[in-house]
Amino acid sequence: MKILVTGSTGLVGNAIVKNLKKNKFINLLTPSRKELDLESYTKVETYFNINKPEFIFNAAGFVGGISANNKYRTEFIYKNLLLQNNVIYNAHKIGIKYLINFGSSCIYPKNSKTPIKESFLLNGKLEDTNEPYAIAKIAGLKLCESINRDFKKKFLTVMPTNLYGPNDSYDLNNSHVLPALIMKGHKCKAEGKSKFIVWGDGSPKREFLYVDDLAVACFMLMKIINNIKHDIINIGSGKEISIGDLSNKVMNILGFKAKVIYDKSKPNGTKSKLIDSSIINDLGWKPKIDLDKGILLTYSDFLKNHIK
Repeated sequence: MKILVTGSTGLVGNAIVKNLKKNKFINLLTPSRKELDLESYTKVETYFNINKPEFIFNAAGFVGGISANNKYRTEFIYKNLLLQNNVIYNAHKIGIKYLINFGSSCIYPKNSKTPIKESFLLNGKLEDTNEPYAIAKIAGLKLCESINRDFKKKFLTVMPTNLYGPNDSYDLNNSHVLPALIMKGHKCKAEGKSKFIVWGDGSPKREFLYVDDLAVACFMLMKIINNIKHDIINIGSGKEISIGDLSNKVMNILGFKAKVIYDKSKPNGTKSKLIDSSIINDLGWKPKIDLDKGILLTYSDFLKNHIK
């Protein structure tokens, strides 16, 4: 089977490709941005017609943490609409029956009760800092859902919780919370600083999933996609931790001590985003890498590949 992985150099796409190769899949399409401009409908259409993929993991996206989401609102809604919808609609046009699209747990309503079920989507107001990104991802999800209903296809959207792991972005201004804490922690340790600055007041709780566990879940879903009755499936660890406790954990794993200073001028975001992963659990998947081991593995990759 010829499999296309968009965004193959990113956090999710890279993990998907590694997992496919581990499982002896060799007929993979992993175009770079230079080879395939996903923002161009005609270029995507041409690429699909020439290469004719049979299955797609649509992992490309314009992503970032709470600061980037809030700062680049126009780019987050516009670029994500282009990237995902060009892939999804052209996949439908050339007759592809199977596609796994990547959403995010941040597209659920801000004040959802937890754990958040797939059915809670669109049941309330979105969190303001990531509303443009969330709206774009909801549009992609609904495009997949509509294609499934109109044309009897299997375009599944998975909703991962906060992901981390090898090949992440460590930009302090634009990255997600865990890689940002690793970068800050490393700098504190290397420079012998006595203060560890953390955005917000430390009270929000977040659920984290090591990206290789997500890749295993998606590989399982690919194998059983014909038997799946759902359009959306949550994928999470089932455990959450406060940002304050996470900061202390990062300090312990990286091996340094400092006073945590909370920068309360920065937004907290949603209070809690724990998702209900009972559907994927009932299908036979559970995560294998706990948070302590995952942070250690991520920090090892960080030291090897992101420190010059």
